[in-house]
Amino acid sequence: MYGDEATVRKILTELGDTWAVVGLSSNRQRAAYGVAEVLRRFGKRVVPVHPKAETVHGEQGYASLEDIPFEVDVVDVFVNSELAGAVADEAVAKGAAAVWFQLGVIDEDAYERTRAAGLEMVMDRCPAIEIPRLG
Repeated sequence: MYGDEATVRKILTELGDTWAVVGLSSNRQRAAYGVAEVLRRFGKRVVPVHPKAETVHGEQGYASLEDIPFEVDVVDVFVNSELAGAVADEAVAKGAAAVWFQLGVIDEDAYERTRAAGLEMVMDRCPAIEIPRLG
């Protein structure tokens, strides 16, 4: 398990409400779109990060994390495991407080690097499943 219940709770309730969702586009059929809706319902600002830099849920999108002109608290990663490590490294460089790899996204080396850099991290879990459980 990559991220115990205390870490999940901390990321969702204490580390800030600006979430960059990497892989979020205007495609309503993709999981990222629905997860972003849930995060917004729970008070998170959801910033789309996708090569198309589309506006999603009324929030301007950006092509990369480094293009976002403001601080990001959590980076939620909806890319495949082979690409996720580079995104985690970008999150560290951006100064995020946490990285969240979605269900099925696992990179143990990235987990170790990210934790060593002082960020909280969860892998292979979904915030849209976890946040309603907080009560």
